[in-house]
Amino acid sequence: MDHVDKILESLRKFQKQVFPEHRERFRSLSSQQNPEVLLLTCSDSRIVPELLLQSRAGELFVCRNAGNIAPPHGESLGGVSATIEYAVEVLKVRQLVVCGHSDCGAMQGLMHPEKLEGLLAVPRWLAHSRRALAVVHRLHPDADDAERLTLLIRENVVAQMANLMTHPCVAAGMKAGSLTLHGWVFDIPTGEFDIYDERNGTFTPLSAERTAVEEVVHA
Repeated sequence: MDHVDKILESLRKFQKQVFPEHRERFRSLSSQQNPEVLLLTCSDSRIVPELLLQSRAGELFVCRNAGNIAPPHGESLGGVSATIEYAVEVLKVRQLVVCGHSDCGAMQGLMHPEKLEGLLAVPRWLAHSRRALAVVHRLHPDADDAERLTLLIRENVVAQMANLMTHPCVAAGMKAGSLTLHGWVFDIPTGEFDIYDERNGTFTPLSAERTAVEEVVHA
């Protein structure tokens, strides 16, 4: 079975075995959606938003790209900016989550631009994360490659949260109290989450932030 046949077989399995169990759910969503959360995360195939958040159809509005990046408002009014604006202004999401992850290829490329030689779009896209790289270089000059990658993944989440605040709809929603912004990092081999604590500028394991995270998911 080649790759195309495998994909088509998966579609048939969904139609015959999965969809019937969720028919009423999809029927109720056929003309409207009311997600509570906008999740900005990486395109990495190991990140499965609905699995991680144990959510059903209609509960998550997802924006994915290399490096879970949100360009500052006005700098690149493309698909990411349009998705953010639509989610906040039209769908009225209440929670906006930036979720990075371990072993992020985009952040590895940011650390080692020589690996991106011959690529045009990727280096330009990763320029939106240079702030994070500068912070890691300044604060952790002696870190080895593995440590720098972990620090960069976290700092990139913080940088994208700051970029999101440049979007008028996000800033207004935050000020009005109708929108809350969160930063997470998912560790692929352990399944652990670290949650950004803006009060002290650090990431805290999910176990220590249980109540805050449950408020995000179940709001």
